[in-house]
Amino acid sequence: MSQQKQSGNIVAIIMMIFLFGMISFVTNLAAPMGVVLKNQFGVSNAAGMLGNMANFIAYAVMGIPGGLLLQKMGYKKTALIAIAFGFVGVFIQYLSGHAASFAIYLLGAFVAGFSMCLLNTVVNPMLNTLGGGGNKGNQLIQVGGSFNSVMATFTPAFVGILIGEAAKANITDVFPVMYIAMGIFLLTFFVLWIVSIPEPNAERTSEEPLGNLMSGALKFRHFILGAIGIFVYVGVEVGTPGTLILWLSDAAESNVGAATAGFVAGTYWFLMLIGRLVGASIGGKVSSKMMLTAGSLVASVLVLLAIVMPSSSQVSLPVLQTAGDGSLSFGFAPVPINAMFLVLVGLCTSIMWGGIFNLAVEGLGKYLAVASGIFMTLVCGGGIIPFIQAFVADITSYQVSYWVIFAGFAYLLFYALIGSKNVNTDIAVD
Repeated sequence: MSQQKQSGNIVAIIMMIFLFGMISFVTNLAAPMGVVLKNQFGVSNAAGMLGNMANFIAYAVMGIPGGLLLQKMGYKKTALIAIAFGFVGVFIQYLSGHAASFAIYLLGAFVAGFSMCLLNTVVNPMLNTLGGGGNKGNQLIQVGGSFNSVMATFTPAFVGILIGEAAKANITDVFPVMYIAMGIFLLTFFVLWIVSIPEPNAERTSEEPLGNLMSGALKFRHFILGAIGIFVYVGVEVGTPGTLILWLSDAAESNVGAATAGFVAGTYWFLMLIGRLVGASIGGKVSSKMMLTAGSLVASVLVLLAIVMPSSSQVSLPVLQTAGDGSLSFGFAPVPINAMFLVLVGLCTSIMWGGIFNLAVEGLGKYLAVASGIFMTLVCGGGIIPFIQAFVADITSYQVSYWVIFAGFAYLLFYALIGSKNVNTDIAVD
């Protein structure tokens, strides 16, 4: 019986890690699509990021209901519902290409955001629970995050190749990515339908009203500050490479071009993969607090350097490049030195999600499921903060807009050092 349970847990872990990748694949389609929307419809940087914002605003709408759905229906059924939403959302975005409609694309991004929110609500608490919580739970989340980064590296680079010349970008150019996304959703739905997924907390499901559970979770100071931390973290994680793509794709600001800009952004996500692999290997030995402190401190320094260094200074980054005949080659591309510092931020952001989640839910007990829903609500920062940054870039410059990102990392450093301490250990959580 014990061996059967262990086998079930392994299958559950594999499925949750795969779903982690799906979250990244669809979510990271939104930021490079900003280049397409900006050029096809002749809109500002801020308006170009509305697709990304629509994707993340869905978290604000679905976060808490997602936590309730998880509590009532369990992990497997919630994941199946999420996957169905994901297919519909990407299909609507596909239809927007045929209709050449900005509004239809935004609707599709919003529906896809529902899916990403529900999937996040499932995979994070389940991986944390299957890992046994604590450092081991964080370690398993880091493993899932590593596969997340693989898909994040692939998506903007692939979109950059498909776009080609930014000035001629069209939604129809990105159809191959959408075909892949819909195929992945269909395949995963049927695989998940037939496999057995254990419900780690089924025996602990509380009969308390949702309002009581929410108010109970919100009594924990470290959880509230951690939820704000997730809002900030997702915003700076998405905003750092998202605005960089706009910057490098802007012919008036750089000669890099959309394809190379996509590969540079892909390098950011690749470094997140490297960082998450390192985080997964040391997660059982190094505390979440230490990892978050180091990551936010170094990221603050890198962003500050990107702000103060002159963009006229250039360095060569090793990235994939496209030749005139469409073939791929690996080489060094000249980019503003600011881009190098911003790409390196990926090493820092790589270990933050698991660390923040792990610190914020520590000691919550029966409030974990609803706390995960609240967490997902605050993931909307991934749409709001990049939109604010793009707006600042419109009225000032791309370089100045990174003060928004710097302020975000400063808050995360505060949370790691001070805000993450549980000062409410006297609250009953059984």
